[in-house]
Parts: sequence; C-alpha cells; structure tokens
Amino acid sequence: MTDQTPRKMTIDIYSDVMCPWCIIGYGQLKNGLAQLEGEIEAEIRWRPFELNPDMPQQGEEQAEHIARKYRRTAEETQAVRGQMRSVAQQAGVSLDYDGEGEAPPAMMWNTFDAHKALSWALHTHGPQAQHRLKLALFEAHFNKRRNIGQRQVLLDVVAETGLDRTEAERALDDEQIARHVRAEEAQAMDLNITGVPAMIVDGKMLIPGAQAPEVYANALRRVAAKFPASG
Repeated sequence: MTDQTPRKMTIDIYSDVMCPWCIIGYGQLKNGLAQLEGEIEAEIRWRPFELNPDMPQQGEEQAEHIARKYRRTAEETQAVRGQMRSVAQQAGVSLDYDGEGEAPPAMMWNTFDAHKALSWALHTHGPQAQHRLKLALFEAHFNKRRNIGQRQVLLDVVAETGLDRTEAERALDDEQIARHVRAEEAQAMDLNITGVPAMIVDGKMLIPGAQAPEVYANALRRVAAKFPASG
C-alpha cells in the first residue's frame, strides 16, 4: 500500500450560535471526518446565519420561544428538547448545563455581534482561530448559559480563546465588518439556504441539515472523487 497525501478541502458551515442542530451537525461532521482520517483533511470556516435577526436585547426564554415560533405545546417543546439532547450525546456534543450552581433558564439571544466577532476572527486571525471562537461560543451558550448577546460577555469569551479583547471590541464597532456579515447572510439566501446548519464543500456541494456521520463521509468522498485536487 502506497502513502497518499490526504485530499485537502474547505467546508463552509452556515450556522447560528443559538442553533442546537448546528452544534449537533458539527459533532456529526467531526465523526464523519474521523472516518476519513488519512484520506481527507478539511478546513472549516463558519459563515453567518441569524435564526432570529429581530431578537431583542433582553432575549427570550428558549422554551417559550420554541412554543411561540413553532406553535408547539409545552409538552411538545419538552419532547423536542429531549430528542435534541439525545441526538447531541450520540454526536459527541452536549446541550446540557454544566456550570456552577442551579441552572439558569435556557435563553435565546441576538447573535449579530457574535457573527461580527467570528467574521473578524476569520479574516484577521484565520480559520483555526475562528473555529476556536465558534466552539467557545457554543459552549458559553449551551453549557454555561452565558448571555453572549451582551457585549462584555461576548468579549470575555473572545479573550478566553486567546484573541485580543481590545481589537475585537473595535471590530464590533466596525461598519465594514457589519456590512460584510450582512452580505454573507444575503449570500446564504441567494443559495436558497433557509435553515442551518448548511455546509458547502469546496464550493461544489451543499449538504443541508444535521446529517449522520456516514452521510458526511460519503458526501466528502464524492466531492473528492468528482473534483480531484489540482496540482
């Protein structure tokens, strides 16, 4: 058996920090990539998508939000949340609170500033720094129940990943970054992305929703076979 250099590819993931299926989808993708070790190496870039762009600053309690938005009863909402927690465990990620003391209410927050911070991290510090920040934001929201819609909390998370807090704060006030995020959100609409996660592989294939690891692995193999790496 001859040595073979892994096929490198880029996966752009449109997602929102508030979206439980997005962290589940990432967990499943990670498991799919583990099946391709030595065969395919993927660079992940996170792209903005706001599930609730009109969410007010004070946020909304998660259960009430789901019941109102999807017209579900309290029992139906509880069942859906239980299903998501179960799928998350299978994907190797967690939606459960693991902070200190009694769990505060699970909330939904406005995420536009978070998307600006992620865009800044990608274009200033690269995909790996952005990826660290994205995972830290997922943890802050789902596992610590921190209010990442509040600027100082968001900047705390940025600093905890090793990125410069002052630089990030300037980025949050940068209108050019805000316009860039809006443009990427518009691009998602142009691509008919109406829900997340949505993953675009090498700009060639769109994989919608949170899929099983085998689905991701097979899709990446198809892209690699149909579009061999140049050079």
